[in-house]
Amino acid sequence: MAPKRPPHRSAPLQPAADEASKPSGGLPSGSAADPQAPSAEDIAALMRLAAGARPPHDPDAIDTPGALPLRGFGRIPIRNVQPVVEDGRLPAYAVVDEEFTVSANVFREGHDLVGASVVLTSPRGKRVVTDMTQVEPIGLDIWTARVHAFCEGDWLMHVEAWSHTWGTWHHNAAAKLQAGIDIDLVCAEGRELFDRAADRAQAAGRSAAVEIIGRATEALDPGRPADQLLAEVVENPELARVMVVDSPRDLRTVSRPTPLQVERRRALYGSWYEFFPRSQGAHRNVDGSWVSGTFESSYERLEAAARMGFDVVYLPPIHPIGTAFRKGANNSLEPGPFDPGSPWAIGSAQGGHDAVNPDLGSLEDFDRFVARAGELGLEVALDFALQASPDHPWVTSHPEWFTTRVDGTIAYAENPPKKYQDIYPVNFDNDPEGIYHEVVRLLEFWISHGVHIFRVDNPHTKPVNFWAWLMEQMHRRHPEVIFLAEAFTRPEMMQALAKAGFQQGYSYFVWRTEKWELEQYLTEVSQQTSPFYRPNFFTNTPDINPLYLQDGNPAGFAIRAVLAATMSPSWGMYSGFELCEHEALPGREEYLNSEKYQYRPRDWEAQPNIIELITRLNWIRRDHPALQQLRDVTIHPTDNDQVLCFSKRAGEDVVIVVVGLDPVSGVSAHVDLDLPALGLEPGSTFALHDELTGVDTVWAENDWVELWPAQPARILKLQH
Repeated sequence: MAPKRPPHRSAPLQPAADEASKPSGGLPSGSAADPQAPSAEDIAALMRLAAGARPPHDPDAIDTPGALPLRGFGRIPIRNVQPVVEDGRLPAYAVVDEEFTVSANVFREGHDLVGASVVLTSPRGKRVVTDMTQVEPIGLDIWTARVHAFCEGDWLMHVEAWSHTWGTWHHNAAAKLQAGIDIDLVCAEGRELFDRAADRAQAAGRSAAVEIIGRATEALDPGRPADQLLAEVVENPELARVMVVDSPRDLRTVSRPTPLQVERRRALYGSWYEFFPRSQGAHRNVDGSWVSGTFESSYERLEAAARMGFDVVYLPPIHPIGTAFRKGANNSLEPGPFDPGSPWAIGSAQGGHDAVNPDLGSLEDFDRFVARAGELGLEVALDFALQASPDHPWVTSHPEWFTTRVDGTIAYAENPPKKYQDIYPVNFDNDPEGIYHEVVRLLEFWISHGVHIFRVDNPHTKPVNFWAWLMEQMHRRHPEVIFLAEAFTRPEMMQALAKAGFQQGYSYFVWRTEKWELEQYLTEVSQQTSPFYRPNFFTNTPDINPLYLQDGNPAGFAIRAVLAATMSPSWGMYSGFELCEHEALPGREEYLNSEKYQYRPRDWEAQPNIIELITRLNWIRRDHPALQQLRDVTIHPTDNDQVLCFSKRAGEDVVIVVVGLDPVSGVSAHVDLDLPALGLEPGSTFALHDELTGVDTVWAENDWVELWPAQPARILKLQH
């Protein structure tokens, strides 16, 4: 009869979660006193592997424990480590203290138990070791651990596997003592194991552990009754705790290390508000001419954004605007005498990308604007559009940076049948060295003026290898700088830009309105692409007036705001959304009287508006770490296609979001909650607090919810 497979190790064999994740406690962390810590040669080899170098290997040599894997197999196989991006050639992304799950398949021959750990190595070489746990189904050999990095920088991540000497002895001892067989051998093997563990504890200065192990060694006397040995040694939780740390970890095997890029929290979490400074305080003279709003007259909008709880204010281009082929209202080819033109037609005789449109003020005015934003707790994001008007200084100083057509004219931007005669695209294949370094110069210029976030216009129309080069330059020079890719395009391109180094990207959220679409997209961004792609859920943009909102129903605006603010840790809106602006060009997903081509002063007290809701949403986000993360999301079934339910969890913070998707009629549904995903026992009841209404309630595993247009959502905090 074949020997029975040892069961999964029991709870006492697991390290305490706080110990396993501590850099200087719990598992050995690479000190000189740790005999199993990696040597300088080990670390150098890991660094070479992370850089893609193949380890030297003698084909006739016998593989030894701790050796680098050959054909991907070390002494103990480690397979399918995740998260890994492009087979480890590119970094996975995280922000400081962002928890994420690392998984791997770890197994070995025979029946001896294995253990596994995740090792994060900081930029300064500090090892953070976290033990992994085998998860169901056990037969698939899946191991996971929750980890986080404690500082910004370029980290390394790998998995270590090892022979679980304590776990194997513990399992065998329990079985044999219960059966009353091989007691002498069990005790002899245990004493030898305990002696090795005591040596490790002694070398590491863990005197309390030495005492605990010593008492167990003394108690492990084969002359004593088996039931006493079982109770006092094998089932001793205090001994189990120290042995998890100090038991020898033989046959240590390491996976290939992969890069982990750790950035500041704004790369993941933030609420964005977009507005045009030229419209703030703008007014028309009696002769029909306009007086432009300025940076100084925009302070009121900064203060309003801060009151609404936003973190980032994003400005469209602030540079001089060309006059050649200037567009008029609604993208007309025939501008009126007072039309200001599109800010994306960058450059005139007054300067290019390193100049400020004098209608908005001076560079000193801009500096004061940035400073005022900082006083209010806001960061300023600046549009970075690599294109030029026909009047841009580049056109005369560097004509080679553009495409000259066969008729001798410079090619303007077009997406047939659309034409943008006021914009010349840059040709990155002409003088790439000159263009690349000019772009770096421009970014350095604006960074020196306090801008640390850039929204990049149409990056998908520029070569990806250019962005990869530029992002690497910026990462080395200014790792605090964040780039948002405005790329509403094909998935492969959007993901490539993220992998090339963009910290965030625009998303398909604006077009996802049905329940099944929202569930599918939330699953995609939280589970499939989260190691490298951080979506920013903008509800609208100056370019996009969503069809869902074009009837102007305030309930529709409220629904979209709740979804954006809770589904993604980064969300944004273009000003006017809070006033439920919705007038569209007939048959188009574009705004009528678009602010891109004209001044648009607003009455910020106008009704209807959802300012109070937006403010509440942003403050709820600030109160809940669960809503500040992307990866830990669970979708819960409902029996109504107009009711979406999902939850987010960060440690003890659990938030359940239920949204009615019908802005016209009331909806109701049964909600079937996955209680283990909420950290609850099946069948239990639990208290919830509605963060939108302030109402407390008690729910069960299957409960009933009613929503209506005036109150289309519930954001429920789990009460502990």
